[in-house]
Amino acid sequence: MNVEQLKRNAEQYTQRAKDYLAEMTLEEKIALMSGDYGLLEAGFDMMVLGHYNRKPVTAGGNDWLKIPQLRFCDGPRGVVTGYSTCFPVAMQRGASFDVELEERVGDVIGKEVRAQGGNYFGGVCVNLLRFPQGGRAQETFGEDPWHVGQMGAAITRGVQKHNVIACVKHFALNNQENTRFKVDVQCDERVLREVYLPHFNEVLDAGAGSVMSSYNKYRGQHLGHNSYMLRKVLKEEWGFYGFVVSDFIFGIRDTVEAANGGLDIEMCNTNWYGKKLANAVRRGAVEESVIDEAALRIIRTLLMFTESPDPLSGYGKSLIACKTHIKLAREVAEKSMVLLKNADNTLPLEKDSIKRLAVIGKLAKHENIGDHGSSRVHPPYVISPFQGLQLYLGDDAKVSFSNGRNLAHTKKLASKADAVVLVVGYTHRDEGEFNSLGPIEFGGDRRDLRLHNSDVQLIQEIAALNEKTIVVLVGGSAIMMEEWKDSVPAILHSFYPGMEGGNALANILFGEVNPSGKLPFTIPTDIQHLPPFDRKAEQVEYDLYHGYTKLEKEGNMPAFAFGYGLSYTQFEISDAKFHVKDDRVIASAFVTNSGTRMGAEVVQFYVGFEHSKVDRPKKLLRGFKKVELDPGETAAVEIQCPIDSLRWYNPQTRNWELEGMLYQAYIGSSSRVEDLLEGSFHLSS
Repeated sequence: MNVEQLKRNAEQYTQRAKDYLAEMTLEEKIALMSGDYGLLEAGFDMMVLGHYNRKPVTAGGNDWLKIPQLRFCDGPRGVVTGYSTCFPVAMQRGASFDVELEERVGDVIGKEVRAQGGNYFGGVCVNLLRFPQGGRAQETFGEDPWHVGQMGAAITRGVQKHNVIACVKHFALNNQENTRFKVDVQCDERVLREVYLPHFNEVLDAGAGSVMSSYNKYRGQHLGHNSYMLRKVLKEEWGFYGFVVSDFIFGIRDTVEAANGGLDIEMCNTNWYGKKLANAVRRGAVEESVIDEAALRIIRTLLMFTESPDPLSGYGKSLIACKTHIKLAREVAEKSMVLLKNADNTLPLEKDSIKRLAVIGKLAKHENIGDHGSSRVHPPYVISPFQGLQLYLGDDAKVSFSNGRNLAHTKKLASKADAVVLVVGYTHRDEGEFNSLGPIEFGGDRRDLRLHNSDVQLIQEIAALNEKTIVVLVGGSAIMMEEWKDSVPAILHSFYPGMEGGNALANILFGEVNPSGKLPFTIPTDIQHLPPFDRKAEQVEYDLYHGYTKLEKEGNMPAFAFGYGLSYTQFEISDAKFHVKDDRVIASAFVTNSGTRMGAEVVQFYVGFEHSKVDRPKKLLRGFKKVELDPGETAAVEIQCPIDSLRWYNPQTRNWELEGMLYQAYIGSSSRVEDLLEGSFHLSS
C-alpha cells in the first residue's frame, strides 16, 4: 500500500475506528495497546532455541469485534521469524546506492512476512551512523541523512505493497549500543531538525504505518515517554497517521509518562500498560481520551492494511526462501560490495591462470551474516567465502584453506599460491546488539576501528610473500587500515553479505560481476577526525558535524571518502549543468563507460553553502542515481532535489528558512573534490 492510497483511505477508516471504539470497554481498548509475548517465552526462544521471534510476536486484537492482532516480524536483513531469506545487512545494501533494488528487497520481505504469518515488519532501521563504532551500525544504511532517508523509504514502499505495516525505528538519536537503555542525548533544536530527523520524515512520507521509539533519553527523558518528540513533532507537526510502539521490554519505564507522552503500544510484553494503565485512567492520571486516541490509531492502521486488496492471490510457505528470493539476495550482495583498492589491475582474477588459490583467515569458513541479536535471520543455508570460491573454481583449481593460526604453514601455503584471498574482520562477538551474561560480554559497540592485531600481522606477513594478496574485509561499518593498506594491491569491503555472500564474492573476484558499491560512510585516516565516542557514556552531546561533513569542515582528508568505490571499468562524467526550475534544483551530466566492461556508476549530486551567513557544512548530498552502461555507452543523467531541502532550521524563529545566495553545486562519482564537477545556481530567499 502506498502513501497516496493511505491518505485516500484515512477518513473512511477513521470513522470506522470510532465506531469500534464506541462499542469497547476501557479494558478492551487498553488491550489493543499491549503486547502478548511473555518474557518466559521470549527467554526460552533465545536461550534454548537460539531464535528470538521464531514466530510472529502478537499484540492487541479483539475477537468479538474482529479487530485483527498485530503480528510482528523483526528485521532488517530479512524476516527474523522462521527460516527466511537472508539478505546482506542494511549497511551493505546502503552501499548499493540503488533505491529500486532496495524496493525489490522490501517487496520480498513483505511477501515473506505474510508467508510467515505476520502483518507487521519491524525492520526499517534508519538510525543515523554518527559513530562507526556503534554496535548496530550494520542495521542502518549509512551516515548521510538524505541517503538513509531514500533507502528507508524504498524498503518501506516494497514491504507495504503486500499490506504489511512497515515500522521505522528507532525514533530517535539512537547511535550507541552499550548504554542504550540510559544514555541521555543532548543536542540543540537545529541539530535535531537538520541532522537527526529528516530521514525519519522521509520514510513517513513514503507511508510507513508505524514508528518504534528508542531506548535512549533525549534531554533527560526516555524517548518512549517523550511527548515533544512523539506528540508534537511526530503526530502534530508531521501529521503521522499511524501508531507508535515501544522498543521491546525496556522501552517504557513509567505508565503515566508513556501514555501521556504518546506511546500507543507497549511491546513485546505487558508490564507498564494493561491493568496499570487502566488504574491510571481510573485515578485520573491519564485521561480516557488518551486511550481513545491510541486505540483509534491502532484500529485504523490495522484495518487500512488488512482490508486492502493483496497483489498476490496467496502467501503460501513456498514463497519463503524460494529460488527467486535467494537469487535476489545474491544480486544485492554482488551490487553492494565496495572495491576500495585495485593496484595494477590485480582484480579481477583470471580463472584460467589460477591453479592454486589460498583462502586464509578464520572468517573464510565462517557463516558470518551479522549480529546475533534481534536482527538475526535464520536462512536455510549460508555460503561462506571459502565455499563460494571452491564452488566457483570447481575442479579447475586447488583451493586451500588456513585459518592463519599456524603462521609457518600459512606462509608456506601463500607462497605457493597463484593468488591469496585473505578474509579478515569481525563477527557478532565484536559488534552488534549488546548482550552480557555476567562478566561475559559480546556484541555491543566496537572497541576499535582497526582490525584485530592478529589480522594485521597476518596481512603484513602474507602480503610480503604473494603479490596477488587480496584483502576481503568483513564488518558492519568503517574499518581503518592505515597500518597495512599500502602493503596489499587489492581491498574489497564485503560487509556481512547474507546467505549467498560467498557466491557473490567469488563472482566479483573473478569478474563475473563488476563491483559497483560505494561507501555509505567515511573511513578516516585517524580516529580523532571522527566525533569522540565513549562506549560507557551516559550523557552525550551531538553537533551538526559527523562523517564527511566533519572531515571537510575541519580540513581532514579521509582514507576513503563517502560515496567512493572502484569498478573494473572506467567512467567519465562530463557537461555538468545546474539550474533551478519551479520548486526544484536540477543537476544534469553525461556519463560514459570508457572502459571495456559493462558496469554501473553511482552519480552523486551535492550542494555547497560557501556563502551562507550561518554555520553550515561545506556540502551535502542531495541526490544520487545508479546508471548501468555497456562499454562505450553514454547516458544523460538528471537528478532533482526540492528547493525546500536546502533550507536551514532557525531555532529562534522555529522555522525552516531559505537563504537567498549563490549555492555551489557538484556532480560526480564520490564526495571527493577530485571526483566532482563544480557549478553553481542562485536562489532568492
